[in-house]
Amino acid sequence: MTSTPKPYSADPTAALRSGLRYGLLGLLVLAVGGVIIASLAAGVAGLWGALIGAAVGGGFILCTMLVVLFTAKLPAVTAGAVLLGSWLLKMILAIVVLAVLDPLDFYNKQAMVIVIVLSLVIVLGAETYGVLQTKVPYVTPAERDEE
Repeated sequence: MTSTPKPYSADPTAALRSGLRYGLLGLLVLAVGGVIIASLAAGVAGLWGALIGAAVGGGFILCTMLVVLFTAKLPAVTAGAVLLGSWLLKMILAIVVLAVLDPLDFYNKQAMVIVIVLSLVIVLGAETYGVLQTKVPYVTPAERDEE
């Protein structure tokens, strides 16, 4: 049994794009599974709790990956400033969303919290797997002259 190695990618953002793809796939699987399990356990309130949890937890992590991907070709100081600003914006947005949802009762809070925690773990794990599976050279190979 032989296997062919995966080819190297010359694109420096290939690992980030792969991580984003795996993260989205992991979030989709979690959202579907969470909706099914929460709906069976808590009815329609569980369905809403799982959907909100997937949106809040998965969106929080995937936004970071998108910002890193979009700022990958910027200078390091600019990319760092944009990343820090986006993180602060995400924190404020998450607090506002959770504060607005707190008095409402159309969703199951336990389902939401469980799916938020699982989405953080699963999406981060899936993104890490996607990044580690991408082969990107550390240096750009010099082209050889054929004589």
